[in-house]
Amino acid sequence: MVQDLSEIEDQITGSSTWGNIKDFLGLHMNIGKDISVSILDVLIVISAIFVTSVVLRIALRIITRNLPNDDKGKFNVVYGYFRWLVYLIIFLITLHSVGVNVTAVFAASAALLIGIGLALQTLFQDIISGVFILIDQTVHVGDIIELEGKVGRVIEIKLRTTRAVTLDNKVLVIPNHLYLENSLYNWTQNGTTTRESVEVGVAYGSDVQLVKKLLIQAAQENKAVLSEPPPAVVFTDFGDSSLNFKIVFTLADSFKAQFPKSDIRFEIDRLFRENNISIPFPQRDIHIIQNK
Repeated sequence: MVQDLSEIEDQITGSSTWGNIKDFLGLHMNIGKDISVSILDVLIVISAIFVTSVVLRIALRIITRNLPNDDKGKFNVVYGYFRWLVYLIIFLITLHSVGVNVTAVFAASAALLIGIGLALQTLFQDIISGVFILIDQTVHVGDIIELEGKVGRVIEIKLRTTRAVTLDNKVLVIPNHLYLENSLYNWTQNGTTTRESVEVGVAYGSDVQLVKKLLIQAAQENKAVLSEPPPAVVFTDFGDSSLNFKIVFTLADSFKAQFPKSDIRFEIDRLFRENNISIPFPQRDIHIIQNK
């Protein structure tokens, strides 16, 4: 009988303790007229923020594990802003899920957020594009790129812009969002060597085998042209006024390709003159029909 009374007393005491805990967790704090938060709600929010923090750290390690150290530093800056944005979203969603009325908060900040979003739209596009560049490694410092008809060697990649130096030593500042809106040509994605070409037309009746020999000679004698793979000649077309050829060769530095290409054209003109091969100008035969 005494044992049964002890068990009943323990149950009552335990129930009383649990009830006190529930009452404590149920205590509400009123913030303004429309927002009321309990201690349990605060604990749930803190737990959600903690779990989000752990998930973000794991995601950061996975994303940045293959990035160079310099790019990791740039990405961490973006991650810092992104982290607080995620915290804010999780905070509001968690409050809403536990029954806290956050409609007033959204209503009060909606106009401000829309205005800020419109003002910073291009900035966010640039930053997001910069993150994509850092992650997928499509462009590196030292690459030669062509964008919207402009060619430059990349000297710096930032979160908002990419800086490149053109052939005439002018700095080209490229907003990163242009990478998403335009086709980007990376001349050195497959290596530093590139295939270049020079086209020329000769008069009908010329010795095409001699033309081929002279074109290869003009390319091989240029110091900027690599010996492997060897230069090759392509007979491209029978034109209206000429037989059209293309000499294809490989350069180690395509950024300055216009200079060796110019030298090769000078050499082609010299060799053609020495071997009596003429480069014709456009011609048209005009037939006049007189009506009697």
